[in-house]
Amino acid sequence: MNEPVCLVTGVGPGTGTALAKRFAAGGYRVAMLARNAERIEALEQELPGSRAYACDVTDSVRLEEVIAEIERDLGSPSVLIHNAVGGAWGTFRDLDPSVLQRAFDINVVALLNLARRLAPAMEARGDGAIIVTGNTAAHRGRPKYAHFAPTKAAQRILSEVLARDLGPSGVHVAYIVIDAVIDVPWTRERFPDKPDDDFITPEAIAEEAWHIRQQDRSAWSFNVELRPFREVW
Repeated sequence: MNEPVCLVTGVGPGTGTALAKRFAAGGYRVAMLARNAERIEALEQELPGSRAYACDVTDSVRLEEVIAEIERDLGSPSVLIHNAVGGAWGTFRDLDPSVLQRAFDINVVALLNLARRLAPAMEARGDGAIIVTGNTAAHRGRPKYAHFAPTKAAQRILSEVLARDLGPSGVHVAYIVIDAVIDVPWTRERFPDKPDDDFITPEAIAEEAWHIRQQDRSAWSFNVELRPFREVW
């Protein structure tokens, strides 16, 4: 097993699938994590060398079991992409605080657990990457984002902590701010009148993640912002 290994969390039908496909095309054996086992098992058949693992990243015991399985099946990951996301839309009056807690566990605590488990091997090799998919909620609070923005802001800060800590050891940590509506079936249904140019494609996000992994050590990015050319910002 000489091929490098990439672990992707939150492998849904949009960005997660695109990330898995891009890194598989680049020669990686991809470990795909999602709660929906059926979907990722079907994707496993499309990507030679990949493996599907049913896992809720908030379950720390199961997450540890899965990482051990990945190391046994594929090898130690040199790239971690934390794409799993939790949250809901509503004002602070609308939703129960447990919704915020669940989002925090997915967006922040799971990232911490993954980094604690995987970063030491990357440091020992002097090479690795941790890439986190975020969005503009990490930089601003709006009334309808009360149960989402605080967790994404915490996620961005944790990513910055990791970047400053791990960078000198050769581990590149980057946070991708996605300032756009991702082009997937449910967003097309929600925004039927939105022009095509207002969406960002999952493939474009995956391509940028791939680019981050290829960056020369003399020019590493941390904050990477992506938005369609029509996006008002």
